[in-house]
Amino acid sequence: MKNAWGKRLRAGTAMLVTLGLATPAPLLAQAAQREALVDLVNPLMGTDSDYTLSYGNTYPAVAVPWGMNFWSPVTGKMGSGWGYTYDANKISGIKQTHQPSPWMNDYAAFELMAVTGPLRIKQDERASWFSHKAEEAKPYKYKVYFADHDVTAEVVPTSRAAQFRFTFPESDDAHIVLDAYNEGSMVNIDAKNRRITGYARNNSGGVPHNFHNFFVLQFDHDFTVTRTWDQNWKLSASAKSEGAHVGAVVSFKTRRGERVGVKVASSFISPEQAQQNLAQEVGRDSFSQTEAKARAIWEGELSRIRVTDPDIDARRTFYSALYRMLQFPRTFHEVDAKGQTVHYSPYDGKVHPGPMFTDNGFWDTWRAVFPFFALMYPEVDGQIMQGLVNTYKESGWLPEWASPGHRNVMIGSNSANLIADAYLSGVRGFDVETLYEAMVKNATTSQGRPRDERGRVVNAVGREGVEYYNKLGYVPYDVGINENAARTLEYATADFSLSRLAAALGKTEDAAKYAQQAQNYRKLYDPQSGWMRGRNQDGSWATPFNSLKWGDAFTEGNSLHYSWSVMQDVQGLIDLMGGEAKFVERLDSIFYTPPLFDDSYYGQTIHEIREMQIVNMGNYAHGNQPIQHMIYLYNWAGAPWKAQYHVRNVMKKLYAPTPDGYPGDEDNGQTSAWYVFSALGFYPVTPTVGQYAIGSPLFRNVEMTLPNGKRLSIEATNNGPDNVYIQSVTINGKRHDKSWLSREQLMGGGKIRFVMGSKSNTAWASSKAAAPFSMSAPAK
Repeated sequence: MKNAWGKRLRAGTAMLVTLGLATPAPLLAQAAQREALVDLVNPLMGTDSDYTLSYGNTYPAVAVPWGMNFWSPVTGKMGSGWGYTYDANKISGIKQTHQPSPWMNDYAAFELMAVTGPLRIKQDERASWFSHKAEEAKPYKYKVYFADHDVTAEVVPTSRAAQFRFTFPESDDAHIVLDAYNEGSMVNIDAKNRRITGYARNNSGGVPHNFHNFFVLQFDHDFTVTRTWDQNWKLSASAKSEGAHVGAVVSFKTRRGERVGVKVASSFISPEQAQQNLAQEVGRDSFSQTEAKARAIWEGELSRIRVTDPDIDARRTFYSALYRMLQFPRTFHEVDAKGQTVHYSPYDGKVHPGPMFTDNGFWDTWRAVFPFFALMYPEVDGQIMQGLVNTYKESGWLPEWASPGHRNVMIGSNSANLIADAYLSGVRGFDVETLYEAMVKNATTSQGRPRDERGRVVNAVGREGVEYYNKLGYVPYDVGINENAARTLEYATADFSLSRLAAALGKTEDAAKYAQQAQNYRKLYDPQSGWMRGRNQDGSWATPFNSLKWGDAFTEGNSLHYSWSVMQDVQGLIDLMGGEAKFVERLDSIFYTPPLFDDSYYGQTIHEIREMQIVNMGNYAHGNQPIQHMIYLYNWAGAPWKAQYHVRNVMKKLYAPTPDGYPGDEDNGQTSAWYVFSALGFYPVTPTVGQYAIGSPLFRNVEMTLPNGKRLSIEATNNGPDNVYIQSVTINGKRHDKSWLSREQLMGGGKIRFVMGSKSNTAWASSKAAAPFSMSAPAK
């Protein structure tokens, strides 16, 4: 297996060096003859964000899919999670970044900047004015003009390396500044070989004591002057500097228009491995060759789904969202000199064989990102699953939020959902028995969980309160465990996934046990209020109860949002709420309940609340994950036409290929994945069952090249902005009257044809027999 990883990763242009995943050659050939999809992507989508309000909280990531390193311009201060914001007017450099979210912040970052004239090394002093009119952001390239220095900077990526190109004016004082950042760094200038080596140790937690990011920079010009600075910002002629925050400067005499090139690579393993990564991924390639390879990789991946529609903005939004979906989780493994895949473990600090991935919050991404991988990228998904095996072996636990190691944020046991869904979707190539063992451990004990760098238990790993949950069937409100109702609901969904995997592995007793526990959602349903709510240890309801209160018993939402978190048994929830008519009324109420809220749990109006409040959609909070599936629940209650209306309304109103283009945090691809699936016309609500609830396809035609080599055409006749309602559906010419599609139908290829209209067809797929899977109504 190890040799196979390495052989794949050594392939050329048509290969994703990140993973060893081949972009099918026919796709690359077709891409050369058709619209360039990669140039529809806007990496600036979502960058007009700040702490108080998120329109994505993204940055323009220059990378290849699932790359180990990303590169981004820097407008914020060192250490800020908001490294690039659209409304800024100065850039201090371009940094290597590994940031999955501003709330998680960055690690292992260092920054390059070109300066002319008097040398300025501090971030605020070297920063230059820039304009978006002189900025070009593509997935495969970033280019910007530093006005104060009359320098144009460009960067193009590979997975673990990059090439920079700086175009200077005529100057006797042209400089490239390498800022290795704080929290421990080192630089060493080798003028004879035109090289700088060093390391950066900055991080935001989740790292062992020996964590380093080793880097190497190879220049194509001789240096006229070399200097380094120490942790007190004192410049000297010393070739080496090591301390809390150090950096290096190399200088040149340049003619106007002269280009200085820098090839950069890094490694979490060793300086030698950094050099190996540079040789392997860049080698003797020119800047243009690296750019062309990165562009071809993106074009090949995006071409797996080819959209035809006159709405250019919708196409741009779609491919911008797809670009975001293919970034995380980040590759954290490397290929050594023997061609074997190895990784530095962010859990035990040792180097191990095999794959490793990181920078992902499963609370977000289990919902749609990982189902997309299982559908379209089973080989990648299998590698990620084997990476989870390695995480469990090296830390004793599955990750729930890794960046790069275990981080103490968010809730749930959602690793169970994506593991079970992968296996039940036919993904293979990983040690499923070890992962099953890890899932059962999560569901059994909270003892022995890892501790962070300050010695605190990482409560986000495993299941906080699992002993209460296993005894009472819920996590009590009054035992000092926050967000307890949300935990209960999420554990019940995870138990459903665990039961399904147990059954697939022939573990019948476990399957029955966890299926029973998957019904624990019932213990939190309050028939008097009609909503889920917190419950005390003695069985009494937590009081007072305000269904509009955010947090407290819930996570980044209120009871109106979390009461729908019964993906495994929507029919059971319908029955609790009094039947289909009352269930539909409840769904409707979310959109007409005024956007009132109680933020007292947080002591401030968190950005998720504000994003709900300002869009005039009632109490529907699409900017965060707990409610994103809710619209599709109309399909279970005999009203799929209402899902069709709301899905299209959300896509139209809350998404755009612009800096304010997301309804809230993009979250490692999840908010993008909702759009991508919804635009295709279906969405994965229930994990492991291989069904996708039908919504309203956005485009007139979609051609999908499936991983099994078959092609699926999705045609929406009469589609348009006003024709959002499904009149009929056929699959390969046969009438389809169910409100869901199966995985087998999609993977079989052929043609799915929707006929659309401006008026709802309340007869289509509205019978109880047409509804998707529920535990309470499993036979379909």
